[in-house]
Amino acid sequence: MPEQARIIVVEDTLSLARVYQDYLRADGHKVEHVVTGRDAIQRLRNDPPDVLVLDLILPDMDGRDVLRAAHQAAPECKVVVITAHGSVNVAVEAMRDGAWDFLLKPFTADKLRITVSDALEGRSAISHAVQKSDGVDTVDEMYFDIIGASDTMHDIYRIIENAAPSRATVFITGESGTGKELAAEAIHRRSERVNEPFIPLNCGAIPKDLMESEIFGHVKGAFTGAVIDREGAAHRADGGTLFLDEICEMDLDLQTKLLRFIQTGTFQKVGGSSIESVDVRFVCATNRDPLEEVRAGRFREDLYYRLHVIPLHMPPLRDRDDDILQIANFYLQRFTREEGRDFQRFSPDVAALFARYAWPGNIRQLQNIIRNIVVLNNGTEVTMSMVPRPVNSGTDDERFGSESIEAPPPHPVVSNGLEDAGRFWEGDPDALAFLAGARNLRDGVEPKHMDMAPAMIGANGRFGMAPMSTGLPIDSSYAGIKPLWLVEKQAIEEAIARCGGSIPRAADALGVSPSTIYRKKQAWEENGAK
Repeated sequence: MPEQARIIVVEDTLSLARVYQDYLRADGHKVEHVVTGRDAIQRLRNDPPDVLVLDLILPDMDGRDVLRAAHQAAPECKVVVITAHGSVNVAVEAMRDGAWDFLLKPFTADKLRITVSDALEGRSAISHAVQKSDGVDTVDEMYFDIIGASDTMHDIYRIIENAAPSRATVFITGESGTGKELAAEAIHRRSERVNEPFIPLNCGAIPKDLMESEIFGHVKGAFTGAVIDREGAAHRADGGTLFLDEICEMDLDLQTKLLRFIQTGTFQKVGGSSIESVDVRFVCATNRDPLEEVRAGRFREDLYYRLHVIPLHMPPLRDRDDDILQIANFYLQRFTREEGRDFQRFSPDVAALFARYAWPGNIRQLQNIIRNIVVLNNGTEVTMSMVPRPVNSGTDDERFGSESIEAPPPHPVVSNGLEDAGRFWEGDPDALAFLAGARNLRDGVEPKHMDMAPAMIGANGRFGMAPMSTGLPIDSSYAGIKPLWLVEKQAIEEAIARCGGSIPRAADALGVSPSTIYRKKQAWEENGAK
């Protein structure tokens, strides 16, 4: 860190600017102040500082324009953005645009000084999670229980650091096995509620008939089997954090009650008449695309916006190349101790295999593979002969469910309009005709002739399983015309077959999301379509 660092504060409120300057000058830094974004950009081009403390709300331009200019004109300059509590989504976007860290108003002098000091030393508040020694990755300490020192994970740690002290709800997305619950626990442990309960509740593991009781509790006699009063997760989490895992699995009727609970902080037990009030911080997670669930009508849009305050996307393991071996070494050491084995390292070819494998089951799969190796083998080095299938094949043939869940934008627009190209082709006969035939042209295959009939579209704009009879005589010249729902079904089934049974790959080829195909297959099964 420079003995006397140059810091520029970009803030249009003079009283706040003076406060920030006094805080930072106490550490011996040279602190300058500018009011407008234009002046800040000029300073960045002519004489860039070590750190730029940037308020995102400026009188002449969006603070993010200054951030982007800093990235181009002075890439070595660390930018710490400041935003109001209600604008936290904007701060998250700024992190994606290259901000080093962000501060939520109001903050203490120590918080500002520590954040700037960390930026000057080229580390975040959560650095040193993993250190390297003699070219070999060794786990020195973790960010709570999360292992990883890649740039992607550092971005996640920064968001957790800044979001944890807030009451704002955090919405965690990511594939199964990526560590969503660990992230939720880290948020709780980093918050002021650390000494209060952390109550996890898996919405997909509890039957929907019992889910309301699990959340809100019940009184004696509320239903068959309710022989005593029981407190629910909401009561047990009072003062702490309630983690709702797999939130998109929750029944729609219960979503309505959950929305009211989040809005008011009050609830009634099942069968009860009294209203209870609690102080709970909400963190939720899903392995689905929440926007797709909203569009499909399985998740309430108003609940989505109530929960989606701070988005946090946990990346799949295959996108964390730098972390794979660090995680693998950690679990090799742990399981070796637990099982009384002698393993010390992975052979170079095993390390290379682990680094290139796709890990469709993410960290959970990696854990299970290493546990398998340690239990069934022994030695000082893990060799290729010890690695079980499918990892030892080194192929992606078994990458079921490995499609990536995109991190949803902070302010998404939910619409069922046909303008969402590639997503809502169900209501477009021309698109179905294309899917039924034109995809063969792409592969150089002569398309099969397939006549199309007008669709039977319901009030919701989606296809029914089969057209209802109108009672009118059918012209014999129409014989052989297939119902449109059947054309769609055949197109999807053929795509799945040609993709080796992989629904994610078929969805990619058809230009739709995998959840659309899963939903349609379920509808066919429920309606007995063959």
